[in-house]
Amino acid sequence: MTARAGATASLCALAAAVAVAGGCGGGDERSAANLTGASVQRGHDAIEKLGCASCHQIDGVEGANGRVGPSLVGVEKRQYIAGGRLTTTPENMVHWIRDPQDVLPGTAMPDLGIDEATARDIVAYLYGR
Repeated sequence: MTARAGATASLCALAAAVAVAGGCGGGDERSAANLTGASVQRGHDAIEKLGCASCHQIDGVEGANGRVGPSLVGVEKRQYIAGGRLTTTPENMVHWIRDPQDVLPGTAMPDLGIDEATARDIVAYLYGR
């Protein structure tokens, strides 16, 4: 392989990586599912069943125009969650959803007894919107 061909291949690989990473926070359900190891559809269903819409604004969830908690529109693109206590990563989002009182004692975010798999599904949904 020539130096030019190698440089071109490297640029193509970089562009592909950027495209994949960029898709994880803007509506790419497949990338979100791969990133979280979970189901975007199950996440949507869990959000509706758990009543998250009563406190939060959430794209794609009917009636999700709550004003008690922050809007979750674009949450995956924010630098921090949980009142600035955690950087925004799928793992940290799962932790926050599962045990908000552990992360930020006294927070208005309730502990709903959400299991690991359901929390991952919710995060997949948020990343896939």
